[in-house]
Amino acid sequence: MPIDTTLVGREFPPTRPYLVTEADVTAFATATGSAAARVPATFPVVVTFRALLDFLEAEQVDLSRIVHGDQRFAYERPVVVGDELTATLTVTGVRQIEGTDILRTTSTITDGTGDLVCTAGATIVHRGDA
Repeated sequence: MPIDTTLVGREFPPTRPYLVTEADVTAFATATGSAAARVPATFPVVVTFRALLDFLEAEQVDLSRIVHGDQRFAYERPVVVGDELTATLTVTGVRQIEGTDILRTTSTITDGTGDLVCTAGATIVHRGDA
């Protein structure tokens, strides 16, 4: 089933707060081959992936049909250990090309005080029915 193009502009509920711990940063850095001296620049994908999973569940889209196409981060400040992060996903574009959906999302990532930490943009490719 194709992704509904009327979702463009829709904001989904924020994720549960995610506490950034030293152990999580070390595990992420090890898994991605990053230096663990500070939180890797791509670490917010941990929170944005939760937002994506919430979106897929709400819209009944099968994760096995998804390929991650692109990811970008625009920072207001670096993520640090002890941050409590929340992501709010908004669908910013949907187009269909020969049975494949190209979905664009923007997630705002805020800290425990509600201040913007970064904005993450992603392109998601959804394989349509065979």
